[in-house]
Amino acid sequence: MKFLDQAKIYVRSGDGGDGVVAFRREKYIEFGGPDGGNGGRGGDVIFRAVPNLNTLIDFRYTQHFRARKGGNGAGSDRTGAKSENIVIDVPIGTQIFDDDRETLLADLDAAGKEVLLCKGGDGGFGNANYKTSTNRAPRRADKGWPGEERWVWLRLKLIADVGLVGLPNAGKSTLLSVCSRAKPKIADYPFTTLHPQLGVVRLSVTEEFVIADIPGLIEGASEGAGLGDRFLGHVERCAMLIHLLDGTESSIVKNWRMIRHELAAYDENLAQKPEIIVLNKCDSLTPTQISAKKRALAKASGAPVFTLSAVSGAGLPELLRYVQDRVTETRQAEHEATAQ
Repeated sequence: MKFLDQAKIYVRSGDGGDGVVAFRREKYIEFGGPDGGNGGRGGDVIFRAVPNLNTLIDFRYTQHFRARKGGNGAGSDRTGAKSENIVIDVPIGTQIFDDDRETLLADLDAAGKEVLLCKGGDGGFGNANYKTSTNRAPRRADKGWPGEERWVWLRLKLIADVGLVGLPNAGKSTLLSVCSRAKPKIADYPFTTLHPQLGVVRLSVTEEFVIADIPGLIEGASEGAGLGDRFLGHVERCAMLIHLLDGTESSIVKNWRMIRHELAAYDENLAQKPEIIVLNKCDSLTPTQISAKKRALAKASGAPVFTLSAVSGAGLPELLRYVQDRVTETRQAEHEATAQ
C-alpha cells in the first residue's frame, strides 16, 4: 500500500428539507385547518480518527463527500426524515486545514476523536407552524436551509514516541529493522527511505514505544533540496529525537550542526525537543576514533551521546533502555498534568 500523507477533498453537508403547504380535509370535519409539516435536517459531515488506518491513500480515489438532503414535510403534520450523517474515517494524527493550507480547523490526535466540520441545514417550516388566531389558513412554507460546503486539506502526522533523524545512509532504516519488526527498505545508496516508517520497540511485556523513521535530510532541505523537509511533520509529535550520525564520516560535528540547522529552519519547537545523539557504524572505527568523536559531539551538543553498531547490535540494548526510561518519564508527566 502506498503511503500518502496529504490529500485535498471536497465536503458538503445536506440541505434541509422543505416545509409544505397542506390543509386537513376529512369528511365531517368542516374546518380542518393547516397541517403542513416541517422539513427534516440535512446530514452532517463528521471526521473521526480510527486506529486501523495509517495512510490517506483512500482520499486519492474518493475526493468528494456529500451528505443527503433532509426529507420534505408532508400533510397531517408529518415532519420530513432527517438525513443520515456522513462519517469520514481518517488515521490518528490527521490534521484538517482550510483551503488556504494554513488555517487549522481540527487536529484528530486521539482514537475515537470526532469533529463536526460541516453542519447540515435545518428543515423549513410548514404552514402549520404559521397558524395563529388571526391567520388561520396560512399559505406560507419555507425552503430548507442550505448545507455547508468547503474544500479542505488533510495532513497526516504520525503518532510516535521517538523520531529518527539524520543524513541519508546514516543507518536509520537499519536501526529501525533491528529494534522492531518493521521491514524498511535498506540499501547502500542515499534516499532508500522515501516514505516515513513506523516500528514498535518492545523491551518487555509492559514496556514498549513507537519509533518513526523519516527520509534523510541534506543541506538545504528547508529550501527543497533532496526530498525536502516536509516529512519532518511526522516527528513533530514525538517526545524526543534520536539523531543518528555516520561514525565513518570525518566531519561528524559539522554534519550534526547541519541537521540541527534544518530542524530549526522547519520549526523552532522541533529543534528544542530532547535529543539523543547516536554514533552509528562504530564497528568500522577504532576505540581511539570512537572516543575522540564521542567527546567532540558531547562538547558541541551537550546531549547524551551513544555509540552503536546497528549491524552487529553492539550498544543497542543500552540505547533502547535509555530511550524507554525517557519515554516512560514523559508519559508519567503527561498523565500527571492531565490528572490535575
